[in-house]
Amino acid sequence: MASSDQIAAQILSSKSLSVSPTWLNAFLSSGTAPRNVPASALAKTATFRLLASDIRESLSKHRSCVLPTHIANPTVQELRLQGPIPVQVLDIEDIGTSLWSQIEAIERIERGEAIRGREIVRTIAVGEDPEVSENNGSNNHNATASGNSGSGPHRLMIQDAAGTVAIGIEMQRIEGVALEKLAIGAKLLLQNPTVARGMVLLTPGSVTVLGGKIESMDKSWKEGRKARLLERTSSLQA
Repeated sequence: MASSDQIAAQILSSKSLSVSPTWLNAFLSSGTAPRNVPASALAKTATFRLLASDIRESLSKHRSCVLPTHIANPTVQELRLQGPIPVQVLDIEDIGTSLWSQIEAIERIERGEAIRGREIVRTIAVGEDPEVSENNGSNNHNATASGNSGSGPHRLMIQDAAGTVAIGIEMQRIEGVALEKLAIGAKLLLQNPTVARGMVLLTPGSVTVLGGKIESMDKSWKEGRKARLLERTSSLQA
């Protein structure tokens, strides 16, 4: 079986992720890691598990791999992060679409409806094969979850391996950053972004979307999203 050092080196080389030795040894000894396979295949499996993990447990907390603790300080006019610094997404918000538009998009999905041009169409047919219906529902959710597949820019709440939380603002369109594409717990790699007044300025050149998802966090976020949006509209009206 490949050594933990071999696997860690391959993950670092392919994804720029510095794996925690404790996490990696637990993965290798868990009984779920494939046996008698090449190091490259084992590294791919470990990477898949990493992308579904909480990076506070799975990645190194070395100072070169984490955000500065004062990153959210609004009195710091500008600083440049080095990197690569892996982070996970705790929240994503479409700041280019109105709150009510987002609420209405969620309610259309709840009713089994989608927008096609200016026409509202039903996406679940009575008597339809359950498997087909489920596939259609999934596809329509991806198309309409944000109310507009070309929406944005986005505001992200991100967290590094040490637990430091920061806010990132999408300054230019970044492929893969969208409500219907980016799950909660997804991993991003930051490389030399600018931080201005406590905000990380995200651009295509400074962000690599690695993907992944923390299932429990993503499920909870989706279930509570409508309530959070309604609460915000209420506070604006107060």
